[in-house]
Amino acid sequence: GADVGEPGGDDGLSLSIGARIGEFEITRRIGDGGFSIVYLAMDHSLERTVALKEYMPSSLASRVGVTVQARSQRHRDTFDAGLKSFVNEAKLLASFDHPALVKVHRFWEANGTAYMAMPFYQGVTVKDTVRAMADRPDEAWLRKLLAPLTEALLVIHAERCYHRDIAPDNVILLAGTGK
Repeated sequence: GADVGEPGGDDGLSLSIGARIGEFEITRRIGDGGFSIVYLAMDHSLERTVALKEYMPSSLASRVGVTVQARSQRHRDTFDAGLKSFVNEAKLLASFDHPALVKVHRFWEANGTAYMAMPFYQGVTVKDTVRAMADRPDEAWLRKLLAPLTEALLVIHAERCYHRDIAPDNVILLAGTGK
């Protein structure tokens, strides 16, 4: 079940700090895109910190407590299609096992929406890493970065799946390892 500390985050779209979604307690919001919000959460069942991704298309949906719903009937079909895509993404990610791909610990639908619990990866995006460099990265650095990415793409392409958003701000270099 789900219980909430407050009826929504400061923006009215995100879950509040302290909100509970099953065994997960929201500790902070760490990112968002057009169709989802990612939170840092405590998994009280397994006593670990995770990234919890929630389907929340900000232009199509609103929140009442923990429940997510289409803003209006005219948004319903688009909201439902996006939810179906989110579900498919979770199932697809869960089917792969490659060190350069995000893992999915758990996936479920509840509260009018869907969630993915994943490892919380600490690091810096390639975009921010390059921006902080004094000089442009050299070819050796780029090759070291691209090798695991292209291997991961081979894995997903073999399953006739294609990543449509490979970008420097979607690739994280793990803290301490550079992987």
